[in-house]
Amino acid sequence: MELLTDEPHPPGEAVGEPGPGPEPAAASRPRVLLAAALGPLITGYAAVATVLAVVALTAGRAAFSGTGVLLAAGPGWLAAHQVRLGIGGHPLGVLPLLPTLGVLALTVRTASGAARRLGCRSFREARPVLVAITGAHAVFGLVVALCAQGSPVTANPVAAFAVPGLLAAAASVAGIVRSCGLPDAVADRLDPLALRGLRTGATSLAVLVACGAAVFTVATGLSWSTVASTYEPGLGTSAGLFLLSLLYLPNAVTAAMSFVTGPGFSIGSLTVGMFGYRGGPVPAVPLLGGLPEQHAAWWPALLVLPAAAGALAGWSLRRVDADPAQRIRAVAVAGAVVALGCVVLGTLAGGRLGDGLFDPVSVPVGVASIVAFCWIVIPGSFVAFFAGEHEPPAPPPEALEDNEAFEDADDVDPEEASEAVEELEASEEDEAEPDEDAEFEAEADAELGLEDPPLSRESAASAPAPLSRESAAEVGEAVTGGTETCGDVEPAEGDR
Repeated sequence: MELLTDEPHPPGEAVGEPGPGPEPAAASRPRVLLAAALGPLITGYAAVATVLAVVALTAGRAAFSGTGVLLAAGPGWLAAHQVRLGIGGHPLGVLPLLPTLGVLALTVRTASGAARRLGCRSFREARPVLVAITGAHAVFGLVVALCAQGSPVTANPVAAFAVPGLLAAAASVAGIVRSCGLPDAVADRLDPLALRGLRTGATSLAVLVACGAAVFTVATGLSWSTVASTYEPGLGTSAGLFLLSLLYLPNAVTAAMSFVTGPGFSIGSLTVGMFGYRGGPVPAVPLLGGLPEQHAAWWPALLVLPAAAGALAGWSLRRVDADPAQRIRAVAVAGAVVALGCVVLGTLAGGRLGDGLFDPVSVPVGVASIVAFCWIVIPGSFVAFFAGEHEPPAPPPEALEDNEAFEDADDVDPEEASEAVEELEASEEDEAEPDEDAEFEAEADAELGLEDPPLSRESAASAPAPLSRESAAEVGEAVTGGTETCGDVEPAEGDR
């Protein structure tokens, strides 16, 4: 119920809608920025340390050390930010995606909350939040990499500075856009049709990921006996394997998505594709218990899933515009978003895995992105073209004039309309009947040879110039004088 107050509501403002908030005081602004910069760092570091502590406590033959856990949490934090590590001189590039997704979600929420607390109404006003969060992550990653030099687990300082900074910047931008909207430069130039394509592309990428997750779940369920045999007796070992499988679950779903779309994935010498298979050893991890042992002839039937995702994208874009070409353009934008998402996910899901039999773990990023683009664009364009509206052809100008005349016909008096029609018919008959007098005169002139033949260019050039008034007067007097003496002239013999 609305409360009665003495202050009226401004026009155009919804009752009860929260505004951007009051401007913060000068002393609270640095505190908000400091909390936004350090909050994700402390929370992420504490989460990694907690996981390592649980693993150390449940391990049967490991001695728990608080200092060791805190020191190991630094490289773990770098791994959560997708910084490649070196363990005993062996590369470790296949890093878990689940902690990365959690870090990104935490940064997005922190940036969005800081922008709201600062009362930012535009992206430009929220730039300090972006700078604070990005700078803190980059500096912290560099410090951790420098402190880890000489230890069994190392990281490249340049990568430790750049990669966490880039991830934090991307997440901060997403959080600020969530609170303040797009930047003015982007909002002014962004086509609404392209924006709809971007949203549909994000949804289509989520649908493809869901298809990969469904295939992975079914394969794991059908091979549950193999999955159960990978667990070793003992709570600590089983808990560690389960935790390892859970952290790498998004990596496995990404590989399954690449398999569903066609290209597949590889682990060392093992290659699993929709139309090809080459066997090889795999790590004894429950996450990989559902891998097939040989190729099956029914695998190509799974291609109906990405085709359905493309058709769904076209169906969602069938009403964005009456022009079919514009709808196909929106579908192409959605396909580009899906292709870019496949590149990012495939790059993060794979990498080096030591120097042994299981190195490397890879997804064919280039082929997977192109194939995913085709799966969205081809079925989506077909559905968007035929399921949407089609503009009728433009009528000719004569038809428009006739329509206007018919539209104005209701305002005309019937008697006046009939009189106008009779006058129009009479004028047409007069124009159609030839003039008899004019025809008779033309025939007479033709018989007497009085028609003036058409002049050629030479005759027209030699023709005399028209007479002036004085010359005409002299000619008239001469003619008059000549006629007066005509009576005294005797006729010639032939005339008699």
